[in-house]
Amino acid sequence: MSNNYLTGKNCTIQDDATVGLKYKDDCQPVKMGENCVIRAGTIIYGDVILGNYIQTGHNAMIRENTVIGDHVVIGTNVVIDGNVTIGNFVKIETNCYIPTHVKIGNRVFFGPGVTILNDRYPLKLRNQYKPEGPVIEDGVTLGGNVTVCPGVTIGQNSFVAAGAVVTKDVPPKSFVIGVPGEIKPLPDKLSEVNMALSWRKYMDEEDAA
Repeated sequence: MSNNYLTGKNCTIQDDATVGLKYKDDCQPVKMGENCVIRAGTIIYGDVILGNYIQTGHNAMIRENTVIGDHVVIGTNVVIDGNVTIGNFVKIETNCYIPTHVKIGNRVFFGPGVTILNDRYPLKLRNQYKPEGPVIEDGVTLGGNVTVCPGVTIGQNSFVAAGAVVTKDVPPKSFVIGVPGEIKPLPDKLSEVNMALSWRKYMDEEDAA
């Protein structure tokens, strides 16, 4: 286990986790808040900042220059390829892939197997290549096995159904279904704010502060 990290109170780093992998000589230690749980097999590179109440599953990877807020779950086998920002109260389920230059807001849910893309022309036009990571705004839900194409913005409180492929910008409060994703008005039954049962206590405390 690497010792290249700084933690707050009540953090658990299980055996066989690597926290603060030195990918270059001058990289900074991982900075971790309080009450975090890093499970066995997880690899976190240096130059990563984690908030409070972060949990990883097994064999997750979080690469450099990633900043993650509070109350975030990074599931088993999730890969975050660096230069990513993630807000507060986010759940990223098993086997998701997040490439570089992606921005994820607050109260976001990624179902199992979600794939985010940032390269419009893989291994083509390399002299013009520029990563175009999608923007996933606050309150968005992505169902299992959703694919989000490069440069797309998914607007606040939208819901993308399982298996959909998002090829263009999605306005706020939309419902996306199918391949390619058809954008429809959000049904009333899906309009409530994203809320995991485990979040409610902490959100009530924030509202009272």
